[in-house]
Amino acid sequence: MRVLIVEDEPYMAEAIRDGLRLEAMAVDIAADGDTALELLSVNAYDIAVLDRDIPGPSGDEIARRVVASGSGIPILMLTAADRLGDKASGFELGADDYLTKPFELQELVLRLRALDRRRAHHRPPVREIAGLRLDPFRREVYRDGRYVGLTRKQFAVLEVLVAAEGGVVSAEELLERAWDENADPFTNAVRITVSALRKRLGGPWLIATVPGVGYRIDIQAHTEDEERDRG
Repeated sequence: MRVLIVEDEPYMAEAIRDGLRLEAMAVDIAADGDTALELLSVNAYDIAVLDRDIPGPSGDEIARRVVASGSGIPILMLTAADRLGDKASGFELGADDYLTKPFELQELVLRLRALDRRRAHHRPPVREIAGLRLDPFRREVYRDGRYVGLTRKQFAVLEVLVAAEGGVVSAEELLERAWDENADPFTNAVRITVSALRKRLGGPWLIATVPGVGYRIDIQAHTEDEERDRG
């Protein structure tokens, strides 16, 4: 999950970013409305977390533009104002959820996951493919019934690959979805993470490399393995 945090208090923004990264989320920060709009125009986000009172275009204005764009990005508003009227106006602007400061980080995490599940309501909460069972909410992975312990980054990469349902995902897309804007586009982090992920999942390898294109879950390899077991 890639999240945009629009918050002008640097310590709070950094604390949220660090906490969400521990939950295997990729996070970008915008300290003002102009930066937020620029990031939204060039990156694909799963959720936007907006502080309403920020320099430049306000959180309210950003919410209006997100809704008008038709992108469908869920919006969670952060604010120190806890009056019912303030919340009502936020929902009228298109906010999907509302969290009043101060708040517990774990509550924010739960709300973000709930919004993500709601957005992807057409997909089963627990995803299964090629003998893999991935539970995004519990952050658990099983292969053929065997629990597989993964690091946060390995889980994030696998989540993107599983969501592609056997389709090819480029290294650039993995970098964009599982890391954040500070990731070096020339880094070999994707290759290293995929290699480690393959080893964690065990043989036969389920993640295939498509030379010059990217990576995919090899559904055919799993089917062939099942046929050998039956034979």
